[in-house]
Amino acid sequence: MRLLVVEDHATLAAQLRAALEEAHFAVDVAADGEEGHFLGETEPYDAVVLDLGLPVLDGMTVLRRWRTAGRTMPVLILTARDGWTEKVAGLNAGADDYLAKPFMMAELVARVQALVRRAHGQARPEIALGRLLVDTAAARVMLDGAAVRLTGLEYRLLAYLAHRAGQVVSKTELTEHLYAQDFDRDSNTLEVVVGRLRKKLGEGMIETLRGQGYRLAVA
Repeated sequence: MRLLVVEDHATLAAQLRAALEEAHFAVDVAADGEEGHFLGETEPYDAVVLDLGLPVLDGMTVLRRWRTAGRTMPVLILTARDGWTEKVAGLNAGADDYLAKPFMMAELVARVQALVRRAHGQARPEIALGRLLVDTAAARVMLDGAAVRLTGLEYRLLAYLAHRAGQVVSKTELTEHLYAQDFDRDSNTLEVVVGRLRKKLGEGMIETLRGQGYRLAVA
């Protein structure tokens, strides 16, 4: 899953990126509202963390422009401690959740995970698919009750397919949602990662549909 963090405070932005990457998200960071607006309008993010007090273009304006343009990705806004009016205005402008500063990083990560789950129609963090269980809160994968060791990229790819279980996902879509903007995207990387996953999960778990993409078997 790929996220956008729009935060002008460099230290906080770095902390957000580190915490979200530790939770196995690919993360892009924008330092002002103009850059954030452009990225959110042109890139397919699974969720956005948006500070309202941004330079160049304020966060509320960015949010309203995204929603007016039809951008539907979940947005969690960050507000000042006493800015209850900003919370209401942000939710009315199209935000899906909010956190007041200062906040606990673990809570932010949990809220982002919940937003991503709900956006994909998942009510619970555990996605059960026959012999396979993907716990998106703990970033844990179980096969026949036994833990499966995965790299960060292997987990992100499997988790994305699990959220779209039974559906065909193209290589282009996977690439757009698995890698941050500054990652050197090799066209062969996906095939290598899928190959490693098949060795760990079994050949029948991830199907290849020639010319279309990949599909995670439902059962």
